[in-house]
Amino acid sequence: MKSVDQLLAEGVAGRRVLLRADLNVPLDKVTNEITDDGRIRASLPTIAALRDAGARVVVAAHLGRPKGEPDPQFSLAPVAARLGELLGTDVPLAADVAGPDASARAAALTDGQVLLLENVRFEAAETSKDDAVRGELADRLARLAELYVDDAFGAVHRKHASVYDVATRLPHAAGRLVAQELDVLAQLTATPVRPYVVVLGGSKVSDKLGVIEALLPKVDRLLIGGGMCFTFLAAQGHGVGSSLLEADQVDTCRRLLDEAGDRIVLPVDVICADRFAADASRSLTPADAIPDDLMGLDVGPLTVDLFTAELVDAHTVFWNGPMGVFELAPFAAGTRGVAQAVAAVDGLSVVGGGDSAAAVRQLGLDEESYGHISTGGGASLEYLEGRELPGLAVLAD
Repeated sequence: MKSVDQLLAEGVAGRRVLLRADLNVPLDKVTNEITDDGRIRASLPTIAALRDAGARVVVAAHLGRPKGEPDPQFSLAPVAARLGELLGTDVPLAADVAGPDASARAAALTDGQVLLLENVRFEAAETSKDDAVRGELADRLARLAELYVDDAFGAVHRKHASVYDVATRLPHAAGRLVAQELDVLAQLTATPVRPYVVVLGGSKVSDKLGVIEALLPKVDRLLIGGGMCFTFLAAQGHGVGSSLLEADQVDTCRRLLDEAGDRIVLPVDVICADRFAADASRSLTPADAIPDDLMGLDVGPLTVDLFTAELVDAHTVFWNGPMGVFELAPFAAGTRGVAQAVAAVDGLSVVGGGDSAAAVRQLGLDEESYGHISTGGGASLEYLEGRELPGLAVLAD
């Protein structure tokens, strides 16, 4: 796989480079302001390196899930403004993805200038399952540049036009962020320094089954919190009240518990509430005695202590998924406590993107305390499962 640094060494001055970046940042629903610019900042090293080398940089990215047509609420205008601030230069936004305005603006670029295309998902072809349909968009995107660099790690598990098909049409390379992510994931899969502990949370067991099956033979301990823990507790024969439960996964969880023995560690206490709301009546209950009329919305303090004790001697840790509904302040303590324990690890601590990365920032934790905060939760999990990621496979050609 060719790196962007190899491309830079060959010379990119005066050449138009199409850079696929992951700029899918959260926006405030009322003000439309960016609430977390972490992904934009993570893209800066590659963008700045290309700009400083004299490339004419055309950036393609997506935001949210528009339905294959222009939608003002998903415009990349706030991203263009923030990217310009961080780069210290004006970053104009094309009015379309790969249409007349994008073509004219790309052709007019001078050395070191940066252009951002409008949200690639404004074109239905971007995510089409039809190779020919995606190919038509890829052709138009490819005509905007002479070289292609993929630095959107958070999208490499998607066979999309701007991620996969364009790379088949232009000389291509992997950006610095993609290279950094792969280096960290290789450490987790090839030769992790032991003890190796994985912490998984989030709402559904079904979303994480693949990674659990893949990692269980490799880890020393697997700590499970979040909504997914209740299906495991049910598999142990405990009632879980009105907590989130995937009844069709109970037998699978029971099998995993039988196979893994005491390497799977579950919560011992839970913060429960009578409804899903910040002002709900709350109570602390043992994890094996949740009342029928209550739902678990966070792990309790004894669980935080237990998980901290399981992490204290670890030298490699991968954490993906919050321990509770951290977005609601009364149910954020579990995620905060476990996040702090992960940060204190003497070794490699990896935050697996998605809600985990969002929690680190929302809870005001020190990002520098972690060895690596991934920009791609879904991509990280699929890589650890051992799946082939289309956006990486095409770069290897």
